[in-house]
Amino acid sequence: MIDIEKYFNQFSKYRKKPSLDIMKYFIEQYHNFDKEMNFIHVAGTNGKGSTVEMMSCILEQEGYNVGKFISPHLIRYNERIKINDKEISNKEMSDLIEEIIPKIEKYQQEKGISVNLFEILTMIALLYFYRNKVDFVVLETGLGGLYDSTNIISHSLISIITSIGYDHMQILGNTLPAIAYRKAGIIKQNSHTVFFEQNEEINNVIIKVCQEKKNKLHLIKKEQIENYTYDNQYQYFDNNGLKKIAVNLKGKVQLQNAALCIQSIKILNNLGYHISEKSLRKGLSSVIHKGRMELLKENPIIIYDGAHNEPAIKNLQDTILQYYKFKERVYIISILKGKDAKKILSLLLKDENATFIFTTGNDKQSYIDKEELYNMAIEYKKEGQKIEKKSLEEAIKIAMQSEKRQVANFIVGSFYIYKSVLDIIQKFEKENS
Repeated sequence: MIDIEKYFNQFSKYRKKPSLDIMKYFIEQYHNFDKEMNFIHVAGTNGKGSTVEMMSCILEQEGYNVGKFISPHLIRYNERIKINDKEISNKEMSDLIEEIIPKIEKYQQEKGISVNLFEILTMIALLYFYRNKVDFVVLETGLGGLYDSTNIISHSLISIITSIGYDHMQILGNTLPAIAYRKAGIIKQNSHTVFFEQNEEINNVIIKVCQEKKNKLHLIKKEQIENYTYDNQYQYFDNNGLKKIAVNLKGKVQLQNAALCIQSIKILNNLGYHISEKSLRKGLSSVIHKGRMELLKENPIIIYDGAHNEPAIKNLQDTILQYYKFKERVYIISILKGKDAKKILSLLLKDENATFIFTTGNDKQSYIDKEELYNMAIEYKKEGQKIEKKSLEEAIKIAMQSEKRQVANFIVGSFYIYKSVLDIIQKFEKENS
């Protein structure tokens, strides 16, 4: 059997020149089987992962077989490809890799172009879902939309576009309209698009693309989220004729994502599918999204959130102040090279009475050095704030030893240290049991 981690790790993540050529070649090798499948396609800068989890959970509650393709993974590649929330097995993954290797090698020899990581994962996911005859595929884009490998699909029942902001500008463009245009690339001819209104220049891009493709746009407005309340477990709101909908994810931005899903379920019902109000409510009240405001430990409080761009950090701050305003707050920060570290730090250090611990993550080659982050933070540091630099393991040990009820620890800045964090916590508990 193929060593899955080793096999996938040999591929580069990005393509210098955006293209869907390899995906066209692949889908044609299998006689365009995507035409027989039902897709819900999700793009956006932030919120797409939560939206995918919500949509999948609702449809599964109704009894549908649901394929789910997500990124990134937190521990292993299998997490990216699931049916009814069950990961593809190592054997299934290995068998599909062995099947498509000759096709990949043939393409690379003929064209002289290498296949990238996301392309091969998308190929495997689509084949896996097709052969397992799923009722729906909820498909999350990896980067952008227009040239994202998931956009090889020829049609979708619904395109969902979540919030749009600055991220991956070197690939997607330096302005919000440019980024919005790339996200809008998933909008298909004569279909439906669900979008939560943003500023006028972003809205206009989505409206224009929908008009060009004769696609029906369902634009959700802020005032459609009504009667908001929350407790320690749920957030509640009224929307689309439904009262006191409970959402099992923290942060007000999740209400926008939930509203996108509610409208999408309404569209599916109008298209002849059946999803009951009971399934919708149960899906939203039971959804789990790992790595996003995830409570890893209750005593002491340790929360993991992979926020790593401006909109996500702003949403994180709002959520932290909503739930943990009266706690002492400690941020453990690791930032990948290539991210806008200065912007991230300038935002995080607005929390005036907090402690900030900078680490070099779990890989010196990939992460900005803790010394560099520390020196950057000096520019934004305010009186009353503490800044420190530690290894990731030292920082997590400090969190594990913190006062159980008074302190809330937040591990932020990257998804890719998740497994390392869990391993450090487990090791600490074993040593101190």
